[in-house]
Order: sequence, then C-alpha cells, then structure tokens
Amino acid sequence: MSIVKDLSLSPSGLQKIQWVRDFMPALGGIEERFRREKPFEGLTIAVSVHLEAKTANLGLVLREGGAQVYLTGCNPLSTQDDVAAGMASLGVETFGVHGVDMRGYEDLLTETLKCHPHLIVDDGGDLISLLGGRCAPYGDRLLGGCEETTTGIHRLYARERAGILPCPMMAVNDAKAKHYYDNKYGTGQSTWDAIMHTTNLMVAGKTVVVAGYGWCGKGIA
Repeated sequence: MSIVKDLSLSPSGLQKIQWVRDFMPALGGIEERFRREKPFEGLTIAVSVHLEAKTANLGLVLREGGAQVYLTGCNPLSTQDDVAAGMASLGVETFGVHGVDMRGYEDLLTETLKCHPHLIVDDGGDLISLLGGRCAPYGDRLLGGCEETTTGIHRLYARERAGILPCPMMAVNDAKAKHYYDNKYGTGQSTWDAIMHTTNLMVAGKTVVVAGYGWCGKGIA
C-alpha cells in the first residue's frame, strides 16, 4: 500500500510524468524493447532515487519490462509529492513524502524493502545499508543491484572491504555515459538553472569559483 502525502495531488504529478515521457526518447526506445522482451518478468525491483518526474518514468519503464516496482525517494528534500501521488495512482507502489525527518525517511525505505526485492536501484547507498543491517530479513531473495552516485560507491567499497556487502552491485556511477550526460551536462546545467532562478541573476559577467573539478565541477565550469 503506497505511502504518499496526498493522492489528490496526482493530476499535477501525472502531467509532469507525461511531459517527461514525451521528451525522453532514449528511455522510450528501451521501453518499447522491454514491452516486447519482458526481461524482468517475475522479478521485484526496489528503486530508491530522487523521486521526481524523470525517475518516475524509469519506474514505469521497469514495470513495462515485467517487474513489480516499489519506488521510494533517496532524499526527502527532493521528493515531489505530486509525482509520488501520480505514481501511486498509476498502480506503482510508492513510498515518498517531501520533507520528512530522518526517522520518517528510513521508515519509508523500510516499507519499500518489505517487498523482499530481487533487484535494487540505489542512489546514495541507503537501501544497501539497510539490507546489510536491520532490514536483512527482507533481502532473502536479493540477486543484485546498481548504485548511482559517488557517495554510494564509496559506501559499497567500504562494505566490500568489511565483508558485509549483501549482494553484487553494479557501479553505474563509473560508466562514461553517467559522467558525460548526468554529471557534466545534467548537473552542470541544472546547477546554473537553480542558481539563476533563485537569485534572479544571470551568470554572464560574473566571477565564479568552482571548488572541485570532477565531472560535476567540469560541467559547472
């Protein structure tokens, strides 16, 4: 049973989800293939990502591939309540409420893991942390998963060294496509969009300091 702030927010969320579906042709092509091949037939996937329209679309694509999808947010401050309500209204089990405290956040992750997933999509390493700890009983069917971020990868390596990594994990963050598209261009552009919208200032003509020069820093620069 989904846990969201208010199901009446779903019309706004559905509008956002449909908009991104119209402008994500690469994922749309994968969805067509998944619809034919059903690669995840019979599998349950727990997905912990920034819960907004683009990642909601990922959840729908995984469902088209035959998966039973359980969706949650990896950061309460990025969860969009209307998108969470929209996904719940589409029949995807969704557990996300904007702005909950740390206890509430972990409770939502735990509710997601109660599906006893075969696969996980993690962003930051919180699902894998719980599955290696107090939620270990929910990992009895766990086959593997993937991790999206640098922070999460560091946590995975630490668990591997300690011998407490509960399943094999794919380091999506290390893929060149992740660096080029998500970090360099996605983060670079969205960071400046956010700064200019919140300050009502243009970057043109300003002096800017970028601290750190990984792929995100390169994109911002």
